[in-house]
Amino acid sequence: MTLKEAKVGQTVKVVRLEGAGAVKRRIMDMGITKGESIYVRKVAPLGDPIEITVRGYELSIRKADGEMIEVV
Repeated sequence: MTLKEAKVGQTVKVVRLEGAGAVKRRIMDMGITKGESIYVRKVAPLGDPIEITVRGYELSIRKADGEMIEVV
């Protein structure tokens, strides 16, 4: 399952990050790393972006970035 598929109110754990280079680095710089817990707070009416809580702060990410984050 990817972060894009997670439901609102669900807490998930990062298993793996897809992608390479600058895109993967940007995701990691936001604090989304392997083993980190992510709480899905909201999803915009049209589905993009997704608002999450990670490491105690709120973050909005695009669905395309969410597809690169494999979670359990």
